[in-house]
Amino acid sequence: MTVRPAAAVLAMLLAAEAAAQAPPPAPLSPPPLPGLPQGVPLEVLQRMLDAAGGPTPAPRPPSAGDRVPLPVRPGDAPVESPIAAPPTEPDSPVEAFYAPRLPPGAPRLRQFGYDTFAALPAGGPGAVGALPDAYVLGPDDEIFVTLRGRVARTIAARIDRDGRLMLPDLAPIPAAGRRLGELRGELAARLARELPGTEAFVAVGAVRQMQVFVAGEVLRPGFQALTSLASVLDALAAAGGVKRTGSLRAIRVEGPAGARRVDLYGVLSGHGDAPDLSLAAGDRIVVPPLGGTVAIAGEVGRPAIYELPPAVPVLPLREALALAGETLRPQGMRFLLQQFDAAGRSSFAEIAPDRALRRGDLVMVLPSLAALVGQVRLSGHVRLAQTRSRGAAPTLRRLIGDPRQILPDPYLRFAALVRVDPATRLRRIHPVDLGRVLAGRADVTLADEDELVLLGRAEIAWLSGPAVQRVLRGEPQPAEDCPALAQLAVLAAGSPERFANVTGLGVIEAGPVACPRLFVEHPDLAAAALESAVLMTGEVRRPGVYPLAEEATLADLLAVAGGPTENADLRNVEVTRVVRVEGASAAPVERFLLDIDSRNFAAVRVAPRDSVRFARLFIDRDTGPVRLAGEFVRPGVYDIRRGERLSELIQRAGGLTREAYPYGAVFTRESVRLRQQEGFERTARELETSLLQVAAGRAVSAPAGRNAVDLGDAIRAGRELAASLREARAAGRMVVEANPAVLAARPELDLLLEPGDVLVVPKRPNDVSVVGAVLNPGALQFRSGRRASDYVEAAGGPQRFADIARAFVVLPNGQTQPAGLSSWSFSPEPIPPGSLVVVPQDPSPFETWGFIRDLTQLLSQISISAAALAVIARETR
Repeated sequence: MTVRPAAAVLAMLLAAEAAAQAPPPAPLSPPPLPGLPQGVPLEVLQRMLDAAGGPTPAPRPPSAGDRVPLPVRPGDAPVESPIAAPPTEPDSPVEAFYAPRLPPGAPRLRQFGYDTFAALPAGGPGAVGALPDAYVLGPDDEIFVTLRGRVARTIAARIDRDGRLMLPDLAPIPAAGRRLGELRGELAARLARELPGTEAFVAVGAVRQMQVFVAGEVLRPGFQALTSLASVLDALAAAGGVKRTGSLRAIRVEGPAGARRVDLYGVLSGHGDAPDLSLAAGDRIVVPPLGGTVAIAGEVGRPAIYELPPAVPVLPLREALALAGETLRPQGMRFLLQQFDAAGRSSFAEIAPDRALRRGDLVMVLPSLAALVGQVRLSGHVRLAQTRSRGAAPTLRRLIGDPRQILPDPYLRFAALVRVDPATRLRRIHPVDLGRVLAGRADVTLADEDELVLLGRAEIAWLSGPAVQRVLRGEPQPAEDCPALAQLAVLAAGSPERFANVTGLGVIEAGPVACPRLFVEHPDLAAAALESAVLMTGEVRRPGVYPLAEEATLADLLAVAGGPTENADLRNVEVTRVVRVEGASAAPVERFLLDIDSRNFAAVRVAPRDSVRFARLFIDRDTGPVRLAGEFVRPGVYDIRRGERLSELIQRAGGLTREAYPYGAVFTRESVRLRQQEGFERTARELETSLLQVAAGRAVSAPAGRNAVDLGDAIRAGRELAASLREARAAGRMVVEANPAVLAARPELDLLLEPGDVLVVPKRPNDVSVVGAVLNPGALQFRSGRRASDYVEAAGGPQRFADIARAFVVLPNGQTQPAGLSSWSFSPEPIPPGSLVVVPQDPSPFETWGFIRDLTQLLSQISISAAALAVIARETR
C-alpha cells in the first residue's frame, strides 16, 4: 500500500526537475515533454511506474467527436478542434457480392450484428454497484467486511493465491470458487458462534483482473486484460470487434473448463437460446472465418445479410424473416428468391415461407399487389383535402359530412366525381350537382378510388377569362405553364364546334391570371366543365360560362352570376338551345324569347350547352355627359337623353348671359378630334415619304454641288415640319351655330348632341390676333370696318419671306377664309373681333421639289385647333 504514493511522488519530482531545466517553450508551439535526470534510462522509470501502479495504459487513438487542444501562447484560452468523422466503411466482400443483385434504387445491404461492437466499451464493465450473490469469488478479489454490534470495525482483505480469506480473530475461510452468497452465509454463522451479538456486512471492493486470449477474425488479436465480470462480448470489444470477414455464429471458447461454441445471434437478434457468455481466467476465444450467408431485402423491418447456422448450413425462410424483423405488411406479400443454378446462372423463383434458404440466396420481400381498396377522397374547394374509408363514407353525402368544411363561395352546380374504370383503368369525370346532394334530393354511391373535386368561384371565373377564351378561338396559347390550357388548345383545334357554346363571351382584356392549382392537378376537368357549360351574357352582374351537371333552373344560375342588373329587360330574355334528336344527322338551333318580368326565374329550366342573354332596356338617357362652359347662366356638366339638341341644352342651362359672344363659340367633339389627329399623323407620314422619294431622285439625277446642299437643308426642314405635325394637338372643333335666336329661326342648324361634347361660349372680345411671318405678331385692338390687310400693316407688315398670297383668316366661329393681302386676291370685307390672321412663310423650296402642293389647309387646321384650345383653356380656368 506504500509503493503507489512513492511512485507518484517520484514522477512529480522528475517532472518538476525537468520543467526547471528545460528552456521555455516557443510561442504557438506544443509544450515540451518532461525530461529525465542524467543517468536514468527510460525503461528504468517505466519499471518504477509499473511497480507503483501497474502498466501504463496505451493512449487511445482519437475518434470522431473528440476535442484536440491546439497549441496556444501562454495566457491564451485553450482552443479545441473537432476531429472529422471517419469516412463510411467500404463494403465487405460479402456486401459487394450482394450489391449488384439488388434492384435499381434499393438501399445497400449490410452484414447483421457487426456494428454492435462499436458501441461496447473496451476492457469490460467495471464493478459498479453491488454484485449479485451468484458472483464467483477468486484470488485477488478485495472483500470489505463491516462488523456492527459488540465489535465495530471495517476490515479490508484480499483473497490470497491459496483461495483463502484471512480475517482477524477468525480462522481462514476458503473463498475462491465459492459464490458471494455462500461466503456471506458462512461469515454470519461463524460470527454467531465466535462473536455473539455481532453482525457482518460483506461487500466486494476491487474485483480481480484476468487475461483472455482473443484470436481469429478480430481487429486486434492477442491477450486482453479484463475484469472478472467481463463476458465474451467484452473480450471481443476489447479486441476491436469482429471483422466482417469473421463469424458471429461459430465463435469457440476454450479453457480449463472445456470448449464450447457461442452463437451471438441469440444475443444480437433476440431469437433463439441465449448462449453462455461467461469467461474465466485462461480462456481462449477464437473467431473463425465467416460461414455461408443469405440476404433479406425489401419490405422487412431489418433488411440485412445474415449468417447461416454452422451446424446445418440451411435456414428456413420463416426463421430468416424472424431475424429480419418480419415483413412490414401482415399479409399480401410475395417472396422472390434469386439463387444460382449448377451453371452459375442467376435464377428467380417465388417461394413459400417454409422454403429453406441456402448459401448465397437473396430473397426480395415484395407486396403481392399494390392496389388501393376501400379508399375515397375529397379535394378541391374544401378547407382540408382528406382521404377516407369507403366503409365510413359510402356515398357523396357521407363523404362531405359537415357542409362547413366546404370553403365559402363554392360552385355547387358542377362538381367532378373522378372515377377509375375498373376494366380499363382509365380516369373518367362524372358531373355531379352538389347542390341537390347537400339538399338531400340526390346522392351517389361511391366506388373504390373515387375522388370528389369541388370547384369555387375563382375556378369558374378562370374558365370565363381571357386565357381560356383565346385558346378556344384558336389564338396563340399564353406562355404560362398550364396543362389544362394545353389540352384545351389541342381539343379546340381538333373540333372547333366542341366548345362553340362558350365562345360567344368575347375576350375581356385583363391582367395575367395564374392557372388554378385545381386545373394543374386535374387537366381534364376544364374541358369537361366547358362542354356542359351554359353561357350567360348581357345584363347580368357576372357574365361568363357556368358548367351544369344536369338541368337546373335559371334561378340557380343567377344565384351564382349575381342576378340581372337594373338595366336588364326581363320581358325579352333570349334562350338559345341546340336541339339534338337521336338518329338525326342535323341539330337545329332554336331561340326562345321569355317574359320573366314577374322574376319567377325558378320556372325557367336551362340545360347544359344553352345560351342565355339578358337584353338591355332601351333607356333614353345617353351614356356620357356634355359640358357647358363660359357665358351661360348655369354652366356645368349635363347628362343628355338620346336625340337632345343644342338649343334644348342651352335652354336647360338658363340661356346665355348679356356678355356672351355666340359667334365665337367653340364646340369640340371627341370623334372629330380623333379624325383630326389621324389627319396630322397621316400628313406627317406623307411628308416624310415625299422627302425620301425626292431625295432618292435628286441623288441620282442632280450633279454634285450647291444643289446637294440645298436639298439637304430642305429635307431637314421637312423633317422638322413632320415632327411638329406629330406634336400638334387636335382640338376636334366643329363649326356650329350657338345663338339661340338663330337656332329658333333655323332649326336645321340645331346640332344633335353626343356624349363627351364640350361647348364654350366666350365673352365678346375686343381684339384681333396676327401671327406668322409678320414683323410684330400679337393681338391688336379691334376697330370696326378694318380688313385683314389693315391689321397686318398694324403688326409691322409681312416679313421678307412671307407668303401673302396664302395668308388666311380664322374667324371666331372656326371658319377660315383668304386674308386678301395680295393685289389679285384683295378682299374688302372687314373681319369681326376675335379673328386670327395667319401669314405663312413662303414654301417655295418645297413646291419646287414637289414636297407639298398646298399647306394652307393644313396650317389652317393647326391654327383652328390652337385657337380653340386657347379659348377652352381660358374659359374653363
